[in-house]
Amino acid sequence: MTLAQRALERLQAWPDLAAGPASCGTGRALRSLRDEIVHFHSDRDVDLHLTRRAIQRLRYDLSGSSAIHLVPGSGWVTVHLDCEADVDLLLTLVSSALKAHQTRPTAGEPRQPRQPRQPGCNFHRVTVLPRDAVTGG
Repeated sequence: MTLAQRALERLQAWPDLAAGPASCGTGRALRSLRDEIVHFHSDRDVDLHLTRRAIQRLRYDLSGSSAIHLVPGSGWVTVHLDCEADVDLLLTLVSSALKAHQTRPTAGEPRQPRQPRQPGCNFHRVTVLPRDAVTGG
């Protein structure tokens, strides 16, 4: 069983998520009542709809992980699954994504300027290199 299959199996057991085809046309998706949250594109690559606001809030931590790939202006992050710890990271981020999709700005909170909507997930917009190629080891 691949890491992506293992993660998909674990997430399908979550009561807030339902499985179906990915709207981008490639792979399986898990969605909440409102939005698609996760796209499983291959045995190792997963796109997660974290939202722009959550990405901005977590940017420092996300950019420090070799498993996470950010696309400027996108509300999605790509998670490359190389080990079991990456699956755990994905599950933690899915929990954050579910929370981000449930919350709306409060009355006193400044609104973010509306940006043009990016088309769907990051599939075909991210090239993931094996970690050995990135770290040189």
